[in-house]
Amino acid sequence: MTTPDLLRLAIVGHTNTGKTSLMRTLLEDRAFGEVQNAPGTTRHVEGATIQIDNQATIELHDTPGIEDSIGLWDYLDQLQQSHPKRLDGPDSIHYFLTSPESHGRFEQEARVLRQLLQCDAGLYVVDIRDPVLAKHKDELAILARCGKPLIAILNFIHSPQNHLTAWRDTLARLGIHMSIEFDTVAPAIDGKEQLYQKLALVLDKHSPSLTTLAEQIKQQRQLRKRIAFTMLASTLIDVAAFKVSTQTDAESLQVQSAFLQETIRKREHQFIKDILKHYRFAEQDYPAQPLPIQGERWGMDLFHPDALVDMGIQVGKGFAAGAAAGATIDVFTGGLSLGAAALLGGVVGSVWQGFDKVGKRLIGKIQGYEELSVDDAVIRLLGLRGLQLIDILEKRGHAAQHKITLDQSTLTQWQTGKLPESIHLARAYPSWSSMSSSFENSADREQAINNLSKQF
Repeated sequence: MTTPDLLRLAIVGHTNTGKTSLMRTLLEDRAFGEVQNAPGTTRHVEGATIQIDNQATIELHDTPGIEDSIGLWDYLDQLQQSHPKRLDGPDSIHYFLTSPESHGRFEQEARVLRQLLQCDAGLYVVDIRDPVLAKHKDELAILARCGKPLIAILNFIHSPQNHLTAWRDTLARLGIHMSIEFDTVAPAIDGKEQLYQKLALVLDKHSPSLTTLAEQIKQQRQLRKRIAFTMLASTLIDVAAFKVSTQTDAESLQVQSAFLQETIRKREHQFIKDILKHYRFAEQDYPAQPLPIQGERWGMDLFHPDALVDMGIQVGKGFAAGAAAGATIDVFTGGLSLGAAALLGGVVGSVWQGFDKVGKRLIGKIQGYEELSVDDAVIRLLGLRGLQLIDILEKRGHAAQHKITLDQSTLTQWQTGKLPESIHLARAYPSWSSMSSSFENSADREQAINNLSKQF
């Protein structure tokens, strides 16, 4: 039984124009249907619903692509000539659906038309990268015969090679004056809100629910981003607060430094898994290798100096030498000052030329244990990569097939200048790190995360 106020929309159009991709984007479900760069992927009608307050509001129906519109147009003319009365648009389509060819040569087209007749309106998906051809004009004329409102979805709007003007002119000549520019792979941040707002202008009966849906989507988008920033802030507080105790001999330092780095890598990996799930994407949207991912800029080792430079973090040669030796750490000792300010800026800077020299210059002065923690430059890198990933997921459609990659960052807030106070505060409280055996989720930690998230 259908809900009286349920808006039923048929997603229609030529083959391989992005109908299933539009469904995925509107549903935020990358698993819906099958998307391939090949014609005729959808062979039957698939449906899904969008809810407001746990009640179905919109019913979407993904239909097969129309493949032989020219042949069908000619056949409709033949049927009209054989009928004793002149048929109007919807009657001519109903008459066709009772003909033998609706179960034969034009079976796929019949599925589309049957579904459109059962719906309140149709979303006609156009791949504006394709030129307007005779088959498209016949296709639109046939769909118009169903007597249902048609709204054109001008897909792949970001493509530099397109025929947008020609498509607009053709649609207007055929009486379709409502169109929406969209991109199922990289939709505008408010793309779905605009779509529902324009639908509300055409479908008066459903205007209240469509307007409500558009507003809810806006609120959900804002909340989703705030939560994402909180997830990143929690990760950075974890990393900044994390410390590893070690004995002072070179071998212990090397072993514990490696343990520190691997623990931080795992924490970043967990953040990425969580943020992908938060945005309803899957790990397969990244290359399959375990983190740190190999290949491209994103795949660079988190502790490699080139990764820092590529993200716009300026470091000196002494830092690079130290990082290459696996020395992206701060050294803190109980009651003994080692010139921490010099260590923080460049991981011992030019003084560090390898573990042998550290042993000669520093380890000989240290008695007992040290605490190792990651350098500020690594915190910057984690922050930049996290912010970039959030920005990409905000703009990524759920029909996108390409893998996510991070290029050189255009963000500046974490490349230079003083790090937020929450980061410096976290360094003084090892118990704030969820990776620590002494972890305590205190109110002060939550406040630091909240303050940090507001600075993104």
